[in-house]
This record gives sequence, C-alpha cells and structure tokens, in this order.
Amino acid sequence: MNERLLAFKEKYKSILNFITDKKTVKGARITYQVIWNLFLVFLTIVIIGTAFSVGLGAGYFASLVKDEPIRSYSSMKKDIYDYSETSNLYFANGVYLGKLRSDLEREEVKLNQISDYLVKAVIATEDGYFYQHKGVVPKSIFRALFQEVTNSSVQTGGSTLTQQLIKNQILTNEVSFQRKASEILLALRLEKFFTKKQILEAYLNVSTFGRNSSGRNIAGVQAAAKGIFGKNASQLTLPEAAFIAGLPQSPFGYTPFTNEGKLKNDLQPGIQRMKTVLKRMVDGKYITESQYKTAVVYDITKDFAPHGVNPVESYPWLTFEIEKRSIDVLATVLAEKDGISEKELKKNDKLYNNYLTLANRDLHQKGYEIHTTIDKGIYDAMQKAKNQYPYYGPDKPQIVKDPDTGQKITVMEPVQVGAMLIENKTGKIVSFVGGRDYNEQQLNHATSSIRQNGSTMKPLLVYGPAIEAGKAFPGTPLPDVALKLNPANPSNPWPHNYDLKYSGIVSARDALTKSINVPAVKLYKDIQPLKPIKYLEKMGFSSLVNDDYSNLATAIGSLRNGVTVEENTNAYSTFANGGKFIDAYLVDKIVDKNGKVIYQHKVKPETVFTPQTAYLTLDMMRDVVKRGTAAGINSRLKFKTDWAGKTGTGNEYIDSWFVASNPNVTFGIWTGYDTPKSLQAKGNLTYSQRTNYLWVDLINAAYGINPNLIAPKESFSMPSGIVKRSYCSVSGMLPSVACTKAGLIQSDYFNAKYVPTQTDDSLIDGKYVQLGDKKYLAMDTTPDDFAQEGVILNPDFIKRIVGNNFTDYTQLIPKKDSWSKILVPNAKLSENGKIPAAPTISVNDKTITWTSVSESDVIGYRVYKVDPIATKAASIKTGSSLSYTGGTGTYYVTTVDIAGNESSPSNEIQIGPSNSQAVSGH
Repeated sequence: MNERLLAFKEKYKSILNFITDKKTVKGARITYQVIWNLFLVFLTIVIIGTAFSVGLGAGYFASLVKDEPIRSYSSMKKDIYDYSETSNLYFANGVYLGKLRSDLEREEVKLNQISDYLVKAVIATEDGYFYQHKGVVPKSIFRALFQEVTNSSVQTGGSTLTQQLIKNQILTNEVSFQRKASEILLALRLEKFFTKKQILEAYLNVSTFGRNSSGRNIAGVQAAAKGIFGKNASQLTLPEAAFIAGLPQSPFGYTPFTNEGKLKNDLQPGIQRMKTVLKRMVDGKYITESQYKTAVVYDITKDFAPHGVNPVESYPWLTFEIEKRSIDVLATVLAEKDGISEKELKKNDKLYNNYLTLANRDLHQKGYEIHTTIDKGIYDAMQKAKNQYPYYGPDKPQIVKDPDTGQKITVMEPVQVGAMLIENKTGKIVSFVGGRDYNEQQLNHATSSIRQNGSTMKPLLVYGPAIEAGKAFPGTPLPDVALKLNPANPSNPWPHNYDLKYSGIVSARDALTKSINVPAVKLYKDIQPLKPIKYLEKMGFSSLVNDDYSNLATAIGSLRNGVTVEENTNAYSTFANGGKFIDAYLVDKIVDKNGKVIYQHKVKPETVFTPQTAYLTLDMMRDVVKRGTAAGINSRLKFKTDWAGKTGTGNEYIDSWFVASNPNVTFGIWTGYDTPKSLQAKGNLTYSQRTNYLWVDLINAAYGINPNLIAPKESFSMPSGIVKRSYCSVSGMLPSVACTKAGLIQSDYFNAKYVPTQTDDSLIDGKYVQLGDKKYLAMDTTPDDFAQEGVILNPDFIKRIVGNNFTDYTQLIPKKDSWSKILVPNAKLSENGKIPAAPTISVNDKTITWTSVSESDVIGYRVYKVDPIATKAASIKTGSSLSYTGGTGTYYVTTVDIAGNESSPSNEIQIGPSNSQAVSGH
C-alpha cells in the first residue's frame, strides 16, 4: 500500500515538472494558438456558408414566388370561399327532388353545424399543430424536403390544413418547388387575414371524401355525412367522424362505395384508416382511452347509408329538363345584370352561347335551389299509368346503323309517347310524360320532339283566326266536296278526308267535330291574305319555316318541321284563357345559397284572340268531345268536367294527337314512332283510340291526386258580346222565305259584331222530279202530277262557295233528310225529243203491271180507266213499283217524259166482268 502511494507521488511529481517546464509551456502555448485559430477559421467558414446558404435559399425561394401576385384580403376571401356547391332541385311546393347532376356533390355547412368529434378527428389526423402554427410548420417542411431530396421511401408530407386549403382553392395539384413555395407564402398570408375557425370551416367544406351511396363524387363534410351515413355533419358519432376524417388522404381508396353506389367487397382499407385516426385522437388527448377502446371495435359498416337512388335514375327526363331550362333562365339573369335585355341576348347567338356557358358553370357550382312547377304526386301517378298502359300498339322493325360495328341492323321500335299538362291561368307545367323508357330512348317527347300536329292545327290556324276576322262563325257553311286546291297538282282533287268521303255543305262546327279536312283547307285558303300564321307565332310555335307560311297543307298540320307537345298544348291553353297566351314554364324560382331569390317567374299574358273568338272556338271543340272524334273518352273518364279539344293525325298516320282544355288545365298527348311510320295496326282499337285512351288513363291518374285541379265544377263562362241567332244553314245568312220553306234554318252562337245583316240568297224556288233516289229539275212543261215543290241552289251562290271550276254540284247536297228537297241547277234530265213509247200491260186478278220503257227522259206513267170515257186513275213515278190495283173496269197505261209528252195508250185490259157481260147476266 505504501509502495503504491510512493509510486503515485513520484509519477505526479514528474508530470508536474513536465508541465511547468519552460519548453513545455511554450510548446503548449503555440499549439493552443494554432488550434484556436483553426477553430475560428472553421467557425467563420460555417457562418459564411450558412449565411450564403440561407441567402441562396432565400434568393431561390424569392425567384420561385416572384410571379405570385400579392393578394388582398378580398381577393383571398373570394378564392377561399369560392368552392363549388351542388344545386338542389325541388318539385312544386318545396318538395325535395334531389341534387342536380354534377361531377362533384357538395353542400356548404357552418363550423358550428359540424360534430366536434369530426373537427377534432380532422385536426388530429391532418394537422396536429393547427392551433399553434402560423400557416406552416418549418420542421415539417424541412423533413418533407429532405425526404424528397433523398428520395426516401417514407413520405410524411409537410402541408398544414392551411396549405392544403391554399392548394385546393388557389393553386393547382402540380408537384413542383415553385408551387410549394407559392403555397407556403400564401399560407402565411392567409393566416394573417383569417381566423383559425374560418380556415378550418373552409377546409371542411372543400376537401373531397370519395363517393356517396348513390355513387356520386362528394366534397365537404356535410355531403360526406349525408352521402355515407345518411345524416347531417352535426349528428356524427365518434366512429363515423373518424371514418370521414380518414378519407381525404385517399378518398377513392378508402370510400366504402363504388361508382354505382354499391358497397365495395373489401372495406378494410377504410376501416383501418378509421382506426389510425382514432389512435391519433387518443394520442393527442382529443378523446379518452375509454372512448378509443369503444370506438375502435365498433362495426362501422352497419352505419353506412343504403344504396341511394340518384334523381337522374328516378326522374331522368325531369332532371335533365330542369337543368336545361335553369341554364337558360340563369343566362338571362346574368345578362340582365350586365345590362343586356333578354331580347338583345337571344338575337346574338355568340353572346347567348357565352352566357349559357357562364350559367352552366354557376348552376353546377353555386349551390342554388331550383324550385319547379312539377307536382310530384301527379308526375309519379302519370309515369305509373304510362308504364301500365297496355294498348300502345306493336313494335315495328327499323333498320339502323350499329354504332360499334357500323353495320346495318334491324331493331324493333316501340310506339313512343309525349304528354304535357299545363295550368291555364299561370302557364305552370304541372306534369309531363317524356317517353316510354329513358334507358332505351333519351329524347324528351314532351318538350323536344318536333312532329306534325295534324288536325289539332285547325282551331289554332283556321277556325280561331277566321272567327277573329269575322270570316266565320261556328255555323258557317263550308263545302266538303272534291275541290282541287293543290296549286302544284291542279288536276287532281286535294285535300282528302281521312275516310275518303265527302259530306257536301257542312257547318264549321260539324267540320271540326268530325275532323273533315276539305272545309278547313278551303277556309284557310280564303283567309290566307290575312296572314293567319301570325297567330301561331304569338302562341309560341318556334320551328316554323318559310314553306309553312305559304303551304295550304299547314292548315291540317303538315308542317315542314313540326311542333312539340309542349308548344301545341300551350297554344290550346290560349282559348281556355279567354284568348290570352301565357307561356308555359317549369322553373318557378331560383334561390342562391344565402336565401336570396335571384329569379322569380312572372306571368306575362299576351293577347292573341278576343274573348269572343276564344269562347266560340272552345264551344266548337266541346262538340269534338261530346259527339265527335274524341267522344270515346267519355265512357272511360272517372269524372265529368267541361272539356273542349281536338284530335289530330299526321300525314300517312305517322302521328296521333289529342289536346283538350277545361277551365283549369290543358292536357295534350302525342303518340308515334321515333322513326316516322304508320301507327295503323291490326287489332280491335284504331290508332286514334289507342291515343285517346292513353290520354284518359293519364288524366284519370292526375285526377286521383288532385281532383280540384283536374276536374273543376265550373264550365267555361260565356263572355259578353256573344249572341245566339237563327241563320240559313246553306249560306250562313239571315233566313229567307225559300230557306224557311226548305226547313234549313239553324241557330248558333255569333260574335255580336259579326251577326249577318244580309238575307240568304242561296236558294231559289222551283220544282223537281225524282227518279228513284235522284232528283232532277222540272221543266216548265213537266206535268204537275210528277213534279214536287222544292228549292234550287242559286248558281251565283255555288260560285261563291266553290269557285268557277267546280262542276259536280250534286256533291254539295248533304245526304240528310233536311236537304232532301234541295236541287242543284245542273241537275237536269235531258229530253230526247221524241214521244215516248207506250208500255205493255198485263193483269193478275185486280193488279195491273208493266215493264219500264227504256227511255232516259221517262219520269212516270199514267193509269186510265175507261168508263166509258177515259179518266186518269193514278200517276206512277219512275223508280216506284210499276203496278196498279183497281176496281172492275177497263184500263190502259201511258208513258210520260220530262217535257210532258205522253205516249199513245197501251193495250187495254179488263179487271172483273165487262159491262156487257154484267147486263146479259141479269
């Protein structure tokens, strides 16, 4: 022990001597100075290098953001809150329909309307330092930068919620240092302008969350909560909040739904992500350990919303129609905000298209409420009735080009339907039927299909305008004969009636009731100088072309293009509105997301006809329903009301129509094939009956929902200025003695302004003879015993009614008892200039018989009894039974012709014993 102590002291002493040695001290001093100087040099280099690097980095950062504008508060506010929000669609009376078709569905929500669980989950998962940082977290940025530079397999990301908001709303998703630099700069600036709550609220409304149960892309927590769990964001539970908070990292990887709205087969990625979110929440002290344990084992799949039906799937024709019309409405609203009137806008196609583009963008991004006029109950009922209707008629083959192969193939085309129900006084489109099956044919046959409207054109273009001009009234006599009105083919009769028959002189009322074409075209030709087609323009016909203005066939609906069901039905409502046209509409109002009404439809009636014209035309159309081509609907209707309407058939039976009004509504229907072909088919029902019965089924369905609307108890009211007067049914003028004598006086309604003031001159007193069912004018010498009193059509009147080139006057006489004594001036029986031959007679018991004399001018026979002087016993007209039953005596018969010439006596015959035999017997 002592030895060790002595050794240590000795060693210590030698070291001390070494240290205190002058040489050692000098050397140490030199070494220290060298090391210190080297340290100073190194420190200087580090400081200079760091400063250089910082300066270089700052310079590089500055170069990256040099083109980034300095944004004001208002500019940044506009950008941050300018997120697209899906517009909502509504039926009438605020009944919700669904979201507008959109690439991304979003619904704005305030922060205080979001579950606290969801807010905490998002912060714990996406930005743990959200309430501490000023927009960026430097160490996170450097870490992400290092990982990027070193191409590390682990990428933790360095964006705060603020940066993500900047990326989503102001910048793009481009991966570059320049974009990142701008993001950092703007994030710092955003934090300066906005509170944490404002930033968080904007972020929660902006982020994407995959798909909803309808298969639509969603953004914003409200759309996510509704679309994934079927509840508002404020109602989310902890597991539900954690699931949604995990989605933004990989929205389509974690979303539970496919693009068809069905649950994915493998839901584990999303569930595992939910568990990760819950772990971060408990680690960050946002929830307790107990809450974590309960939530992490919760079966989230039972909370997923059931498959949601997309409005486009349930109401395809309706949603697309709303979208189309809303864009048009918004284009006008935007243009008017810029000082451009609707009239100016639609005159300039380029300008109009520009505003349509802007309107389309706003409609899909600004979260409007689109309120429509469609009654959901009636609309649904009509679709059901349409689907259940059994009498459309057969599918027919059509050759088309296969879009995939380009080859010609044969497909079977079904009969399509378009129908439109309009409220008269407002123009509201209450309901419509767009077609049979949207999946097979997307064309909206109610609003977009342009077809010839057949005889439904007659009240609109012929009878209405003619009555308005004082050129006709319901009783106006019109010729239904073989007129040649086609200027392109003046040698052949045209137009033809659907039954290929003629009725002679008919009233306008009957011509419309029976849908007779010839009178309508003749009347249209007479009023063409007045340009009646201007009435179609006033009533909203939008597809008229130059040919339609000059073509006489326009009168019976043969348009070059045609008309939509909506336009045709809307035009008919003019009569129901007392002659005022009220444009039909579907979009009632548009409300922005702040509750401000930016568009409200206003009813703007336009006078087309006087109330008197409207009523007289309606009264004529009442007869179509009561006893005319639409009479078959009455036995099938479930209710009674005052209907007035008209049927129609397109050329070659390719279109079938029925449009009718009552005081409340007008309902029109069309059926036909998309590729025009005849609707005629074998079966118990005609094409017209099939159309009319479908009309009945649809209106019955509407009645079942709203009987007060569909079946008003009141009738169309007669306006002042309507009077009922008697007139001669041959000419339409005041009754003459001849017309009265003929029994051809009728009475009907007139516009008091146009009551006739001249006495009828269409008939002349005269005599005639009748041979069978034919009548001929009597000559002055025609014996009275073969002639009858009658009246003759005045030749001047005939020229007025059919013109100079029509010669078959007999066609003018209707086959009616009331017209049986009316003759035409060329109904003459030619006299052959000879004394007629005597007949040969025979007797059987007491009956004398003979055969007719084969001469064309023979009008009858006289039977004489010789007793002992010959006296006339009877006059027998040609066409009657050639026989006579008499008493005892001697008889003979003579022949009489139209000129009064009488033949010599026939052979004599004896009925019973002669006088001499009677004396000898005594």
